[in-house]
Amino acid sequence: MDERERTLRRASELALEYLDGLAQRPVGARDDAAAIAVRLGAGGLPADPEDAETVVAALAEAVEPGLVASAGPRYYGFVIGGALPASVGADWLTAAWDQNGVLHAASPAAAAAEQVAGEWMLELLDLPAGASVGFPTGAGLGNTVGMAAARHAVLAREGWDVEARGLYGAPEINVVIGDEAHATLLTSLQYLGLGRERVTRVAVDEQGRMRPDALADVLRGSAGPTIVSIQAGNVNTGAFDPAGAVADVVAGHPNAWVHVDGAFGLWAAASPDLQHLVAGVARADSWATDCHKWLNVGYDCGFVAVRDPVAHRAAMSATAAYLMQSGGQRDNWEYVLDSSRRARGFVVYATLRSLGRSGVRGLVDRCCRLARRMAEALAAEPGVSVLNDVVLNQVLVRFDDDDERTRTVIAAVQADGAAWMGGTTWKGRAAMRISVSNWSTTDADADRTVEAILRAHRP
Repeated sequence: MDERERTLRRASELALEYLDGLAQRPVGARDDAAAIAVRLGAGGLPADPEDAETVVAALAEAVEPGLVASAGPRYYGFVIGGALPASVGADWLTAAWDQNGVLHAASPAAAAAEQVAGEWMLELLDLPAGASVGFPTGAGLGNTVGMAAARHAVLAREGWDVEARGLYGAPEINVVIGDEAHATLLTSLQYLGLGRERVTRVAVDEQGRMRPDALADVLRGSAGPTIVSIQAGNVNTGAFDPAGAVADVVAGHPNAWVHVDGAFGLWAAASPDLQHLVAGVARADSWATDCHKWLNVGYDCGFVAVRDPVAHRAAMSATAAYLMQSGGQRDNWEYVLDSSRRARGFVVYATLRSLGRSGVRGLVDRCCRLARRMAEALAAEPGVSVLNDVVLNQVLVRFDDDDERTRTVIAAVQADGAAWMGGTTWKGRAAMRISVSNWSTTDADADRTVEAILRAHRP
Protein backbone atom coordinates (compact mmCIF):
# COMPACT_ATOMS: atom_id res chain seq x y z
CA MET A 1 0.00 0.00 0.00
CA ASP A 2 1.54 3.31 -1.06
CA GLU A 3 1.60 6.54 0.92
CA ARG A 4 -1.46 8.02 -0.77
CA GLU A 5 -3.64 5.00 -0.10
CA ARG A 6 -2.44 4.68 3.49
CA THR A 7 -3.08 8.35 4.12
CA LEU A 8 -6.56 8.45 2.63
CA ARG A 9 -7.61 5.29 4.42
CA ARG A 10 -6.37 6.71 7.71
CA ALA A 11 -8.16 10.00 7.06
CA SER A 12 -11.38 8.07 6.36
CA GLU A 13 -11.01 6.11 9.59
CA LEU A 14 -10.44 9.27 11.61
CA ALA A 15 -13.39 11.02 9.98
CA LEU A 16 -15.77 8.14 10.62
CA GLU A 17 -14.55 7.84 14.20
CA TYR A 18 -15.29 11.54 14.73
CA LEU A 19 -18.74 11.35 13.14
CA ASP A 20 -19.66 8.23 15.10
CA GLY A 21 -18.90 10.06 18.34
CA LEU A 22 -20.80 13.28 17.60
CA ALA A 23 -23.89 12.40 19.60
CA GLN A 24 -21.85 11.62 22.73
CA ARG A 25 -19.05 14.20 22.74
CA PRO A 26 -19.37 17.58 24.48
CA VAL A 27 -20.77 20.01 21.94
CA GLY A 28 -18.46 22.91 22.73
CA ALA A 29 -14.69 23.04 22.30
CA ARG A 30 -12.54 21.90 25.22
CA ASP A 31 -9.43 23.90 24.27
CA ASP A 32 -8.73 27.30 22.78
CA ALA A 33 -6.80 28.32 19.67
CA ALA A 34 -3.73 29.48 21.58
CA ALA A 35 -3.19 26.08 23.21
CA ILE A 36 -3.88 24.22 19.99
CA ALA A 37 -1.45 26.43 18.08
CA VAL A 38 1.30 25.51 20.55
CA ARG A 39 0.77 21.82 19.78
CA LEU A 40 0.53 22.39 16.04
CA GLY A 41 3.62 24.56 15.92
CA ALA A 42 5.82 22.55 18.26
CA GLY A 43 9.29 22.22 16.79
CA GLY A 44 8.77 24.87 14.13
CA LEU A 45 8.54 24.37 10.37
CA PRO A 46 9.96 20.89 9.57
CA ALA A 47 13.20 20.92 7.66
CA ASP A 48 12.42 17.70 5.81
CA PRO A 49 9.36 15.85 4.51
CA GLU A 50 7.30 13.72 6.87
CA ASP A 51 5.15 10.70 6.11
CA ALA A 52 1.70 11.92 5.03
CA GLU A 53 -0.24 9.38 7.08
CA THR A 54 1.68 10.40 10.18
CA VAL A 55 0.99 14.07 9.47
CA VAL A 56 -2.75 13.51 9.08
CA ALA A 57 -2.97 11.49 12.28
CA ALA A 58 -0.94 14.07 14.21
CA LEU A 59 -3.13 16.88 12.92
CA ALA A 60 -6.29 15.11 14.05
CA GLU A 61 -4.86 14.46 17.50
CA ALA A 62 -3.61 18.02 17.97
CA VAL A 63 -6.83 19.79 17.00
CA GLU A 64 -9.37 17.34 18.45
CA PRO A 65 -9.99 19.27 21.72
CA GLY A 66 -10.70 22.42 19.71
CA LEU A 67 -13.29 20.88 17.42
CA VAL A 68 -16.84 22.12 17.95
CA ALA A 69 -19.49 19.47 17.35
CA SER A 70 -21.41 21.76 15.01
CA ALA A 71 -22.09 18.78 12.75
CA GLY A 72 -23.96 17.12 15.62
CA PRO A 73 -27.60 17.14 16.70
CA ARG A 74 -27.46 19.55 19.65
CA TYR A 75 -25.58 22.46 18.17
CA TYR A 76 -27.85 25.49 17.76
CA GLY A 77 -25.41 28.33 17.17
CA PHE A 78 -25.22 30.82 14.29
CA VAL A 79 -27.72 28.91 12.09
CA ILE A 80 -25.05 26.35 11.27
CA GLY A 81 -26.36 23.16 9.71
CA GLY A 82 -24.68 19.77 9.66
CA ALA A 83 -23.60 17.72 6.67
CA LEU A 84 -25.78 14.95 5.29
CA PRO A 85 -24.12 11.64 4.36
CA ALA A 86 -24.46 12.29 0.63
CA SER A 87 -22.91 15.71 1.16
CA VAL A 88 -19.90 14.34 3.03
CA GLY A 89 -19.38 11.57 0.49
CA ALA A 90 -19.60 13.95 -2.46
CA ASP A 91 -17.29 16.40 -0.70
CA TRP A 92 -14.66 13.69 -0.20
CA LEU A 93 -14.89 12.88 -3.91
CA THR A 94 -14.67 16.58 -4.78
CA ALA A 95 -11.43 16.82 -2.83
CA ALA A 96 -10.04 13.71 -4.54
CA TRP A 97 -11.07 14.85 -8.00
CA ASP A 98 -9.50 18.29 -7.31
CA GLN A 99 -11.44 20.04 -10.04
CA ASN A 100 -11.08 23.79 -10.48
CA GLY A 101 -14.63 25.09 -10.75
CA VAL A 102 -13.65 28.14 -12.77
CA LEU A 103 -14.22 27.27 -16.44
CA HIS A 104 -15.85 24.66 -18.62
CA ALA A 105 -12.40 24.03 -20.10
CA ALA A 106 -11.00 23.31 -16.63
CA SER A 107 -13.80 20.85 -15.76
CA PRO A 108 -16.86 20.12 -17.90
CA ALA A 109 -18.01 17.91 -15.01
CA ALA A 110 -17.98 20.84 -12.56
CA ALA A 111 -19.81 23.04 -15.05
CA ALA A 112 -22.51 20.41 -15.61
CA ALA A 113 -22.98 19.80 -11.87
CA GLU A 114 -23.50 23.50 -11.19
CA GLN A 115 -25.89 23.81 -14.10
CA VAL A 116 -28.13 20.96 -12.96
CA ALA A 117 -27.86 21.79 -9.25
CA GLY A 118 -28.74 25.40 -10.05
CA GLU A 119 -31.80 24.40 -12.05
CA TRP A 120 -32.96 22.16 -9.22
CA MET A 121 -32.43 24.94 -6.68
CA LEU A 122 -34.57 27.34 -8.71
CA GLU A 123 -37.32 24.74 -8.92
CA LEU A 124 -37.14 23.88 -5.23
CA LEU A 125 -37.20 27.51 -4.07
CA ASP A 126 -39.88 28.47 -6.61
CA LEU A 127 -37.73 31.11 -8.29
CA PRO A 128 -37.93 32.09 -11.98
CA ALA A 129 -36.72 29.23 -14.19
CA GLY A 130 -34.80 31.61 -16.45
CA ALA A 131 -32.73 33.13 -13.67
CA SER A 132 -28.94 32.72 -13.74
CA VAL A 133 -27.31 31.05 -10.75
CA GLY A 134 -23.96 30.91 -9.00
CA PHE A 135 -22.47 29.05 -6.05
CA PRO A 136 -20.38 31.44 -3.90
CA THR A 137 -18.90 30.58 -0.51
CA GLY A 138 -22.09 31.57 1.30
CA ALA A 139 -25.05 33.92 1.41
CA GLY A 140 -22.79 36.80 2.45
CA LEU A 141 -20.97 36.79 -0.87
CA GLY A 142 -24.24 35.79 -2.53
CA ASN A 143 -25.59 39.12 -1.31
CA THR A 144 -22.55 40.82 -2.80
CA VAL A 145 -23.12 39.18 -6.18
CA GLY A 146 -26.82 40.06 -6.15
CA MET A 147 -26.13 43.65 -5.15
CA ALA A 148 -23.40 43.90 -7.81
CA ALA A 149 -25.91 42.81 -10.45
CA ALA A 150 -28.33 45.37 -9.04
CA ARG A 151 -25.67 48.09 -9.17
CA HIS A 152 -24.97 47.23 -12.81
CA ALA A 153 -28.64 47.22 -13.82
CA VAL A 154 -29.84 50.43 -12.17
CA LEU A 155 -26.81 52.38 -13.45
CA ALA A 156 -27.07 50.89 -16.95
CA ARG A 157 -30.61 52.24 -17.11
CA GLU A 158 -29.09 55.67 -16.45
CA GLY A 159 -26.57 55.16 -19.26
CA TRP A 160 -23.62 54.42 -16.98
CA ASP A 161 -21.25 51.43 -17.34
CA VAL A 162 -20.12 50.91 -13.75
CA GLU A 163 -17.79 48.02 -14.50
CA ALA A 164 -15.83 50.11 -16.99
CA ARG A 165 -16.08 53.55 -15.39
CA GLY A 166 -16.44 52.81 -11.70
CA LEU A 167 -18.52 54.96 -9.37
CA TYR A 168 -16.63 58.25 -9.86
CA GLY A 169 -19.17 60.61 -11.40
CA ALA A 170 -21.89 57.95 -11.55
CA PRO A 171 -25.50 58.75 -10.70
CA GLU A 172 -25.99 58.27 -6.98
CA ILE A 173 -27.65 55.01 -5.98
CA ASN A 174 -30.16 55.05 -3.17
CA VAL A 175 -29.77 51.83 -1.14
CA VAL A 176 -32.73 51.00 1.09
CA ILE A 177 -32.63 48.30 3.78
CA GLY A 178 -34.69 47.25 6.79
CA ASP A 179 -33.57 48.51 10.17
CA GLU A 180 -32.60 44.95 11.19
CA ALA A 181 -30.76 43.95 8.01
CA HIS A 182 -27.99 41.42 8.51
CA ALA A 183 -24.40 42.62 8.96
CA THR A 184 -23.20 40.77 5.84
CA LEU A 185 -25.43 42.97 3.69
CA LEU A 186 -23.61 46.03 4.99
CA THR A 187 -20.31 44.29 4.26
CA SER A 188 -21.50 43.74 0.68
CA LEU A 189 -22.20 47.46 0.33
CA GLN A 190 -18.73 48.14 1.69
CA TYR A 191 -17.17 45.84 -0.93
CA LEU A 192 -19.14 47.45 -3.75
CA GLY A 193 -18.27 51.05 -2.90
CA LEU A 194 -21.87 51.83 -1.93
CA GLY A 195 -21.01 52.44 1.71
CA ARG A 196 -22.33 50.93 4.93
CA GLU A 197 -23.52 54.27 6.30
CA ARG A 198 -25.07 55.75 3.17
CA VAL A 199 -28.07 53.45 3.38
CA THR A 200 -31.58 54.54 4.09
CA ARG A 201 -33.04 52.42 6.86
CA VAL A 202 -36.72 51.54 6.92
CA ALA A 203 -38.61 51.11 10.17
CA VAL A 204 -39.56 47.56 11.19
CA ASP A 205 -42.33 46.09 13.31
CA GLU A 206 -42.06 44.32 16.67
CA GLN A 207 -40.68 41.15 15.04
CA GLY A 208 -38.16 42.95 12.84
CA ARG A 209 -40.18 42.92 9.61
CA MET A 210 -39.84 45.84 7.22
CA ARG A 211 -42.96 48.04 7.24
CA PRO A 212 -44.29 48.60 3.70
CA ASP A 213 -45.87 51.93 4.70
CA ALA A 214 -42.49 53.16 5.94
CA LEU A 215 -40.87 51.95 2.71
CA ALA A 216 -43.47 53.87 0.70
CA ASP A 217 -42.59 57.01 2.65
CA VAL A 218 -38.88 56.49 1.89
CA LEU A 219 -39.44 55.97 -1.84
CA ARG A 220 -42.05 58.71 -2.28
CA GLY A 221 -40.70 61.33 -4.65
CA SER A 222 -37.52 59.35 -5.37
CA ALA A 223 -36.84 58.67 -9.05
CA GLY A 224 -33.11 57.92 -9.12
CA PRO A 225 -31.49 54.46 -9.26
CA THR A 226 -32.58 52.54 -6.18
CA ILE A 227 -31.77 49.15 -4.66
CA VAL A 228 -34.11 47.77 -2.01
CA SER A 229 -32.87 44.80 0.04
CA ILE A 230 -35.28 42.75 2.11
CA GLN A 231 -34.90 39.77 4.45
CA ALA A 232 -36.40 36.31 4.19
CA GLY A 233 -35.72 35.27 7.76
CA ASN A 234 -34.66 37.81 10.38
CA VAL A 235 -31.34 36.72 11.91
CA ASN A 236 -32.81 36.86 15.42
CA THR A 237 -36.54 36.20 15.17
CA GLY A 238 -36.82 34.35 11.86
CA ALA A 239 -39.50 36.84 10.74
CA PHE A 240 -39.94 37.67 7.05
CA ASP A 241 -40.19 41.05 5.39
CA PRO A 242 -43.52 41.11 3.49
CA ALA A 243 -42.08 40.57 0.02
CA GLY A 244 -45.35 40.93 -1.86
CA ALA A 245 -46.22 44.24 -0.23
CA VAL A 246 -42.66 45.47 -0.80
CA ALA A 247 -42.88 44.52 -4.48
CA ASP A 248 -46.14 46.44 -4.75
CA VAL A 249 -44.52 49.55 -3.31
CA VAL A 250 -41.42 49.25 -5.52
CA ALA A 251 -43.48 48.60 -8.66
CA GLY A 252 -44.26 52.28 -9.01
CA HIS A 253 -40.59 53.31 -8.98
CA PRO A 254 -39.03 54.03 -12.41
CA ASN A 255 -35.62 52.47 -11.68
CA ALA A 256 -35.50 50.07 -8.76
CA TRP A 257 -34.19 46.58 -8.01
CA VAL A 258 -35.27 44.30 -5.16
CA HIS A 259 -32.73 41.91 -3.62
CA VAL A 260 -33.64 39.21 -1.11
CA ASP A 261 -31.23 38.21 1.65
CA GLY A 262 -32.61 34.74 2.37
CA ALA A 263 -29.60 33.18 4.09
CA PHE A 264 -31.74 30.58 5.84
CA GLY A 265 -35.34 31.76 5.52
CA LEU A 266 -35.58 31.27 1.76
CA TRP A 267 -35.78 27.52 2.47
CA ALA A 268 -39.33 28.07 3.73
CA ALA A 269 -40.29 27.92 0.06
CA ALA A 270 -39.59 24.17 0.14
CA SER A 271 -42.44 23.56 2.60
CA PRO A 272 -46.11 23.97 1.61
CA ASP A 273 -46.84 24.71 5.28
CA LEU A 274 -44.38 27.61 5.29
CA GLN A 275 -44.70 29.01 1.78
CA HIS A 276 -46.96 31.81 2.98
CA LEU A 277 -43.90 33.30 4.66
CA VAL A 278 -42.19 33.82 1.29
CA ALA A 279 -45.25 34.97 -0.64
CA GLY A 280 -44.12 37.50 -3.23
CA VAL A 281 -40.40 36.65 -2.95
CA ALA A 282 -40.32 35.42 -6.55
CA ARG A 283 -41.21 38.98 -7.67
CA ALA A 284 -37.77 40.20 -6.61
CA ASP A 285 -34.78 40.60 -8.95
CA SER A 286 -32.07 38.67 -7.07
CA TRP A 287 -31.87 36.20 -4.21
CA ALA A 288 -29.15 34.76 -1.97
CA THR A 289 -29.20 31.85 0.44
CA ASP A 290 -26.88 29.37 2.14
CA CYS A 291 -26.74 25.71 1.22
CA HIS A 292 -24.49 25.05 4.22
CA LYS A 293 -27.24 26.17 6.56
CA TRP A 294 -30.56 24.42 6.13
CA LEU A 295 -29.72 22.20 3.17
CA ASN A 296 -26.92 20.72 5.31
CA VAL A 297 -24.34 20.38 2.54
CA GLY A 298 -21.42 21.24 4.83
CA TYR A 299 -19.02 24.14 4.43
CA ASP A 300 -18.64 26.11 2.26
CA CYS A 301 -21.48 26.70 -0.19
CA GLY A 302 -23.93 29.48 -0.90
CA PHE A 303 -26.38 30.15 -3.73
CA VAL A 304 -27.28 33.27 -5.66
CA ALA A 305 -29.84 33.73 -8.41
CA VAL A 306 -30.46 36.76 -10.63
CA ARG A 307 -33.55 37.30 -12.74
CA ASP A 308 -31.54 39.14 -15.42
CA PRO A 309 -28.65 36.90 -16.54
CA VAL A 310 -27.17 39.72 -18.62
CA ALA A 311 -26.83 41.97 -15.57
CA HIS A 312 -25.45 39.05 -13.56
CA ARG A 313 -22.70 38.20 -16.05
CA ALA A 314 -21.87 41.83 -16.73
CA ALA A 315 -21.29 42.41 -13.02
CA MET A 316 -19.10 39.32 -12.56
CA SER A 317 -17.33 38.24 -15.73
CA ALA A 318 -13.97 39.27 -17.15
CA THR A 319 -11.89 38.28 -20.15
CA ALA A 320 -8.31 37.29 -20.85
CA ALA A 321 -6.76 35.69 -23.91
CA TYR A 322 -5.68 32.50 -22.14
CA LEU A 323 -8.96 31.70 -20.42
CA MET A 324 -10.50 29.54 -23.17
CA GLN A 325 -14.05 30.67 -22.50
CA SER A 326 -16.48 28.13 -23.86
CA GLY A 327 -18.74 30.28 -26.02
CA GLY A 328 -21.91 28.40 -25.13
CA GLN A 329 -21.07 26.04 -22.31
CA ARG A 330 -21.31 27.18 -18.69
CA ASP A 331 -18.26 28.95 -17.28
CA ASN A 332 -18.92 28.98 -13.54
CA TRP A 333 -16.79 32.00 -12.71
CA GLU A 334 -19.11 34.29 -14.68
CA TYR A 335 -21.61 34.09 -11.83
CA VAL A 336 -19.53 34.52 -8.66
CA LEU A 337 -16.69 36.63 -7.31
CA ASP A 338 -14.04 33.94 -7.13
CA SER A 339 -12.30 32.35 -10.10
CA SER A 340 -10.12 29.40 -9.07
CA ARG A 341 -12.29 27.64 -6.52
CA ARG A 342 -13.76 24.42 -5.23
CA ALA A 343 -16.31 22.76 -7.51
CA ARG A 344 -19.28 23.20 -5.18
CA GLY A 345 -21.92 21.88 -7.56
CA PHE A 346 -21.05 18.23 -6.92
CA VAL A 347 -22.05 18.44 -3.26
CA VAL A 348 -25.25 20.41 -3.90
CA TYR A 349 -26.28 17.97 -6.62
CA ALA A 350 -25.65 14.93 -4.41
CA THR A 351 -27.49 16.45 -1.44
CA LEU A 352 -30.54 17.45 -3.47
CA ARG A 353 -30.69 14.07 -5.16
CA SER A 354 -30.37 12.21 -1.84
CA LEU A 355 -33.18 14.22 -0.24
CA GLY A 356 -35.53 14.91 -3.11
CA ARG A 357 -38.22 17.53 -2.77
CA SER A 358 -40.00 15.64 0.02
CA GLY A 359 -36.76 15.18 1.95
CA VAL A 360 -35.96 18.90 1.91
CA ARG A 361 -39.50 19.65 3.00
CA GLY A 362 -39.21 17.12 5.81
CA LEU A 363 -35.92 18.58 6.99
CA VAL A 364 -37.27 22.13 7.10
CA ASP A 365 -40.58 21.15 8.71
CA ARG A 366 -38.89 18.99 11.34
CA CYS A 367 -36.51 21.74 12.42
CA CYS A 368 -39.38 24.21 12.72
CA ARG A 369 -41.45 21.73 14.71
CA LEU A 370 -38.54 21.11 17.07
CA ALA A 371 -38.03 24.85 17.52
CA ARG A 372 -41.68 25.19 18.54
CA ARG A 373 -41.36 22.19 20.85
CA MET A 374 -38.41 23.73 22.63
CA ALA A 375 -40.02 27.17 22.80
CA GLU A 376 -43.21 25.79 24.34
CA ALA A 377 -41.31 23.79 26.96
CA LEU A 378 -39.10 26.72 27.91
CA ALA A 379 -41.95 29.24 28.04
CA ALA A 380 -43.78 27.02 30.55
CA GLU A 381 -40.96 27.47 33.07
CA PRO A 382 -41.26 30.35 35.59
CA GLY A 383 -38.78 33.12 34.85
CA VAL A 384 -38.23 32.06 31.23
CA SER A 385 -39.58 34.19 28.40
CA VAL A 386 -39.66 33.47 24.67
CA LEU A 387 -39.30 36.87 23.00
CA ASN A 388 -40.21 36.10 19.39
CA ASP A 389 -43.05 34.55 17.46
CA VAL A 390 -41.56 31.18 16.54
CA VAL A 391 -42.53 31.18 12.86
CA LEU A 392 -39.46 29.30 11.65
CA ASN A 393 -36.44 27.68 13.32
CA GLN A 394 -35.34 30.58 15.55
CA VAL A 395 -36.09 30.88 19.26
CA LEU A 396 -35.09 33.88 21.40
CA VAL A 397 -35.10 33.17 25.13
CA ARG A 398 -34.59 35.50 28.10
CA PHE A 399 -34.16 34.55 31.75
CA ASP A 400 -35.62 36.44 34.71
CA ASP A 401 -35.93 39.46 32.39
CA ASP A 402 -32.33 40.28 33.21
CA ASP A 403 -29.34 40.73 30.91
CA GLU A 404 -26.69 39.42 33.30
CA ARG A 405 -28.79 36.43 34.30
CA THR A 406 -29.46 35.57 30.66
CA ARG A 407 -25.77 35.68 29.78
CA THR A 408 -24.96 33.57 32.83
CA VAL A 409 -27.41 30.87 31.74
CA ILE A 410 -25.98 30.86 28.21
CA ALA A 411 -22.44 30.43 29.55
CA ALA A 412 -23.56 27.64 31.90
CA VAL A 413 -25.23 25.70 29.08
CA GLN A 414 -22.14 26.03 26.91
CA ALA A 415 -19.94 24.80 29.75
CA ASP A 416 -22.26 21.88 30.47
CA GLY A 417 -21.52 20.38 27.05
CA ALA A 418 -24.92 18.78 26.40
CA ALA A 419 -25.81 21.51 23.90
CA TRP A 420 -24.45 24.75 22.52
CA MET A 421 -26.19 27.94 21.53
CA GLY A 422 -25.06 31.53 21.44
CA GLY A 423 -26.35 34.82 22.72
CA THR A 424 -27.53 37.98 21.05
CA THR A 425 -28.87 41.41 21.87
CA TRP A 426 -32.28 42.13 20.41
CA LYS A 427 -34.08 45.43 20.90
CA GLY A 428 -31.59 46.31 23.61
CA ARG A 429 -32.10 43.11 25.62
CA ALA A 430 -29.80 40.12 26.02
CA ALA A 431 -31.25 36.83 24.76
CA MET A 432 -30.29 33.22 24.15
CA ARG A 433 -30.52 32.48 20.41
CA ILE A 434 -31.48 28.92 19.47
CA SER A 435 -31.27 27.98 15.78
CA VAL A 436 -32.51 24.49 14.91
CA SER A 437 -30.85 23.67 11.59
CA ASN A 438 -29.38 20.16 11.72
CA TRP A 439 -30.70 17.17 9.81
CA SER A 440 -29.87 14.78 12.68
CA THR A 441 -31.62 16.63 15.53
CA THR A 442 -34.43 14.54 17.06
CA ASP A 443 -37.19 15.05 19.60
CA ALA A 444 -34.92 13.44 22.18
CA ASP A 445 -32.16 15.93 21.36
CA ALA A 446 -34.59 18.83 21.70
CA ASP A 447 -35.82 17.55 25.06
CA ARG A 448 -32.28 16.96 26.33
CA THR A 449 -31.42 20.51 25.30
CA VAL A 450 -34.37 21.94 27.19
CA GLU A 451 -33.32 19.95 30.26
CA ALA A 452 -29.80 21.39 30.02
CA ILE A 453 -31.14 24.95 29.73
CA LEU A 454 -33.50 24.55 32.66
CA ARG A 455 -30.77 22.93 34.71
CA ALA A 456 -28.65 26.05 34.14
CA HIS A 457 -31.58 28.36 34.89
CA ARG A 458 -32.92 26.80 38.06
CA PRO A 459 -31.29 27.70 41.40
